[in-house]
Amino acid sequence: MNAAQAKNLSVFFSKGKEVTWALCGINFVLPLGGSLALIGESGSGKTTLLRALLGLVAPSEGEALLFDTDLSSAEAAKRRSVRRRCGYIAQDPYGSLPPTLSVEDAVAEVWQLVHGSTEEAKEKATSLLEELNIEREMFKSSLRNGLSGGQRQRVAIARALVLEPELLLADEPTSMQDASTRWDVLEVLKRRIKRGMALLFVTHDLLLAKVITERGLVLFQGNPCEEGPSKAIIENPMHPYTEALASALPRLGKPLKAAVRRRGAPKKEGGCPFLPFCPKSFDKCVTSPPFEDISLGRKVACWHFL
Repeated sequence: MNAAQAKNLSVFFSKGKEVTWALCGINFVLPLGGSLALIGESGSGKTTLLRALLGLVAPSEGEALLFDTDLSSAEAAKRRSVRRRCGYIAQDPYGSLPPTLSVEDAVAEVWQLVHGSTEEAKEKATSLLEELNIEREMFKSSLRNGLSGGQRQRVAIARALVLEPELLLADEPTSMQDASTRWDVLEVLKRRIKRGMALLFVTHDLLLAKVITERGLVLFQGNPCEEGPSKAIIENPMHPYTEALASALPRLGKPLKAAVRRRGAPKKEGGCPFLPFCPKSFDKCVTSPPFEDISLGRKVACWHFL
């Protein structure tokens, strides 16, 4: 059984005659105990992919599976039992936390709703909050005020981990952390991966993907560009979009670059999605490249390699 899987998954949203494709033909397999980064800029479909897996968005085509179950069509009892095996860290800790609870109660509540033990819930909450470097004097603070964005995010991470999930779906879980606390959060996640937890990690940061995950899947405007070992993708990017993301990473002595710049007209129907931005395009790029294996463990959707 796999922790998560997408089979030719596509999602589109329509408004009148206008259709927006959020995901186009996504395929991946995340085994139990594995780790996969979904990499791309804002608007690349990463959050939509997580929502489709959780059954919050229905696939327009294909399947989105958690533990071999399509939650968008499953019965309510089955949805609850599958979701209970998962932890979910939403991108916005301000909107995903109960504002009337204290820090400690917000984490303990999750355990108590499932297991019913108030004392054990408090112990679990205390242990996790300390592991995530939330100071004890903050435990009784209300989530409505008094916490920074980074602290709220770590409380959200504690809520997602308190039931010791088999799979964690993490949407930009370190976006509000400074350098030191970001590393603390990654260490907490790495320890759980070593204990067998699967991780689906959404990020726009290639370096984070390299540190925390075994494999990466690069998305551009909902389309798969490149997949392979995270270290190989970052150190030896193949798709021009991945190269652009890598070139935008800050380096001492070098000016920052924009990840992509539009050149020419938007792509024609069926053409390569990256065509308007690609500095390496040629005549064949007006047709859409397949997403295929080019070497052991590496896939890319680019005519230069096919």
